Amino acid sequence: MLLDTASLYFRAYFGVPDSVRAPDGTPVNAVRGLLEFITRLVHDHHPTDLVACMDADWRPQWRVDLIPSYKAHRVAEETAAGTPDEEEIPDTLSPQVPVIEAVLDAVGIARVGVEGYEADDVIGTFTGRASGPVDIVTGDRDLFQLVDDKRERRVLYPLKGVGTLQITDEDLLREKYGVDGSGYADMALLRGDPSDGLPGVPGIGEKTAAKLLAQYGDLAGIMAAVDDPKSKLTPTQRRRLDESRPYLAVAPKVVLVAGDVPLPDVETALPRTPHDPAAVEELGARWGLGGSLHRLLTTLAD
Repeated sequence: MLLDTASLYFRAYFGVPDSVRAPDGTPVNAVRGLLEFITRLVHDHHPTDLVACMDADWRPQWRVDLIPSYKAHRVAEETAAGTPDEEEIPDTLSPQVPVIEAVLDAVGIARVGVEGYEADDVIGTFTGRASGPVDIVTGDRDLFQLVDDKRERRVLYPLKGVGTLQITDEDLLREKYGVDGSGYADMALLRGDPSDGLPGVPGIGEKTAAKLLAQYGDLAGIMAAVDDPKSKLTPTQRRRLDESRPYLAVAPKVVLVAGDVPLPDVETALPRTPHDPAAVEELGARWGLGGSLHRLLTTLAD
């Protein structure tokens, strides 16, 4: 089981009230929420191995070099939030991340982030190397590209907390999007994604992209159709795809998760007992993690 950790603690942060605080008054809603998520996932799905995948770099330079707009608006938002003319909203999430990391380490849950790569890339590389079934837990649809029924790769997509998960396999992808796992990335880069700063091809949305992929197989097939005067592309589609060649030449490398991340040698087996009991006790007391931490430890022991 591979966790898109930031996606999950972000959901926990907004799903658990910030009145959940440590003894010193510091909010720990993301910490406790994530621990509850992991407890539920372990209890319901019984993974043999578990890795909390981290964003060591949420906007890798190699992706920005290919598409400069990649996540650029998020940088702009952070800059704007720091201007003195704006009313400052306290950031109560970022200070919780080191606490999350310390607790995972003390419990003994593998935590992996690699400099220059996003968590998605770490997940993609672990998935590619795994010899058995893989469950990816994420609220990010980009990882649907890793769904592969033959290799038993599926995405558990939280709809409400992690108690209600959309089990995303190829049947569901075909039903909802008209593509399979390998076609999802092509569809995503064709339609674009404003939240990631990917412009896409003007005039081609999700349904049109799925229709083109069904007709021509993949991005390479679509571009071959652009060059084929006998193909059934409309004049407008042909022109827009042709004009988007510079973007389409680099977009696959940006959108596809990396499969060659240099992963560290870590123990991924689910721990039955805490790796550092003293640290677990100290962190639990300092941050008031109480029942959330106890339930996780009990579930791991069971």
